[in-house]
Amino acid sequence: MKDEIPAIGIIGGSGLYEMEEVRGATEHKIDTPFGAPSDSLVGGKVSGRQVYFLPRHGRGHRILPHELNHRANIYALRSLNV
Repeated sequence: MKDEIPAIGIIGGSGLYEMEEVRGATEHKIDTPFGAPSDSLVGGKVSGRQVYFLPRHGRGHRILPHELNHRANIYALRSLNV
């Protein structure tokens, strides 16, 4: 049985809300046992590799640093084989 190559996860910080390099972008709304992640994850390909992007503070920087749900963010990425 061949192991699946894990996807690359990118968590954007302040000022990085989208990645223009992602081709064939699809949005993924993930529910987690820890609540909602910061935003929907955007998946697609960059140089042939599957990547998922998550804006840490949400689109429009609507989540303050002390309000971030780190567990939900990591769980959401992990659920997509990141």
